[in-house]
Amino acid sequence: MNASALVPAVLVLALAGCSPQPDAVSHDIANAPSDAFMSAVAAHCGKAFEGRIAVNEPKTDAPDPFEGKRLVMHVRGCEDPAHELRIPFHVGDDHSRTWVLTRTENGVRLKHDHRHEDGSPDAVTMYGGDSKPPGTAERQSFPVDSDSVAMFRKADMLASVQNTWAMDVEPDQRFVYELTRPGGRHFQVVFDLSKPVALPPPPWGSETPAP
Repeated sequence: MNASALVPAVLVLALAGCSPQPDAVSHDIANAPSDAFMSAVAAHCGKAFEGRIAVNEPKTDAPDPFEGKRLVMHVRGCEDPAHELRIPFHVGDDHSRTWVLTRTENGVRLKHDHRHEDGSPDAVTMYGGDSKPPGTAERQSFPVDSDSVAMFRKADMLASVQNTWAMDVEPDQRFVYELTRPGGRHFQVVFDLSKPVALPPPPWGSETPAP
């Protein structure tokens, strides 16, 4: 084989060596919605938004901790937005709740960080689950994980062992937080992302006032 014939062959081999492996390509494609979802939420870092209860079923006679309260979310934990976002969820004067979104190898993880007013962790805290594939850039759902099931059982919160949470984001339009479980439980809060509001105080357990 002459030298001119060798050039195309060498070029083909070189290009083949530089091409991404099929597994790597498929992994990147599968993870693209998770990255896009995190990015869509992170686009609102440093801002707070007011929400309203869209669904709260079934109705009961027991006092509801959310009805009649001002509901505000604050996208503030943005030091590494591609990896973690912390979103306090303020219910009136109750600043105990923070949603924690973490980018994992295979998707997004949602945890609920619950604190007392003195900053100490609640007995039931950091519960949630990993996103259910495939998910989209606009919506991720999070079935309850085994650690959370064990926590709920220990606390005698047996209804919660079948929880599925979900979040929807339409940048600059709306953000939705949702809880569902078999038997008809459906709770949904819709936040208006088109109208930022004044920043709430830091969530309990955080001494950092900045967004």
